[in-house]
Amino acid sequence: MSAAPLVGYSSSGSEDEAEAGTQARPGAGGRPRGQKLPVPDSVLHMFPSTEEGPEDDSAKHGGRVRTFPHERGNWATHVYLPYDAREEFVDLLDTLLFHAQTYVPRLVRMEAFHLSLSQSVVLRHHWIHPFVQALKDRMASCQRFCFTANRVKIYTNQEKTRTFVGLEVTSGHTQFLDLVSEVDRVMEEFDLATFYQDPSFHISLAWCVGDAQLQLEGPCLRELQEIVDEFEDSEMLLRMHAEQVRCKSGNKFFLMPLNFPKEAERRLPQVRVHLLQPPAARCGLQAF
Repeated sequence: MSAAPLVGYSSSGSEDEAEAGTQARPGAGGRPRGQKLPVPDSVLHMFPSTEEGPEDDSAKHGGRVRTFPHERGNWATHVYLPYDAREEFVDLLDTLLFHAQTYVPRLVRMEAFHLSLSQSVVLRHHWIHPFVQALKDRMASCQRFCFTANRVKIYTNQEKTRTFVGLEVTSGHTQFLDLVSEVDRVMEEFDLATFYQDPSFHISLAWCVGDAQLQLEGPCLRELQEIVDEFEDSEMLLRMHAEQVRCKSGNKFFLMPLNFPKEAERRLPQVRVHLLQPPAARCGLQAF
């Protein structure tokens, strides 16, 4: 006995309207003719869509609201340079946050740290892998570099729905522009928005919902900068290394390592390889 596949059907709106004014005649077993058997929920949920992204739930994200609505098959995508915080960096951050909260108590610390190389854009699911491959091709020629981020600055998003306390890049700006130039070329290939014309590269340290720029600028900003300048070994602490670029699309992460500079490659120790010769050759004898 062969098993028939279980398939869920749904009637169209026009069919519903046509049948609404007529009474179905009972068929065998007392069931109205043409009425479909209900499909169990357990069967309907056996085949979830692989393209469906996360649901919108601002309560799970501290009250943050998407800048664009989520639609099935659309994936929010962002290209950035990650920063893995050292213990001393976290100590500095805690000191800054404690002081900033005296002006804006609702400020909270960022969970992870990065420097943006693109705006948040929307990719269709089937574009993700071609987009990432194009990024990898562009990043293949980019080199690692050092930069410094030691200037406290207050930022808001374009909609003024979120405010950020960040550390702005003060050296290495040209290298960041080079990375953005490569990312922008990929964005243009996919007809997506490029990065800002005059970007302020920065690491966001803390954030809050709403526009708190007025409360944080002025005396608060000056005091935060003094904390950074006077923090022990801040000059070395805030000199950082750009070693990789990442792309986040929905819940997927893609890593693109940057190349070592050619000068660094020349400084790497060279290993000499000595070919072993047979004993006869070492003694000047000809081997037969």
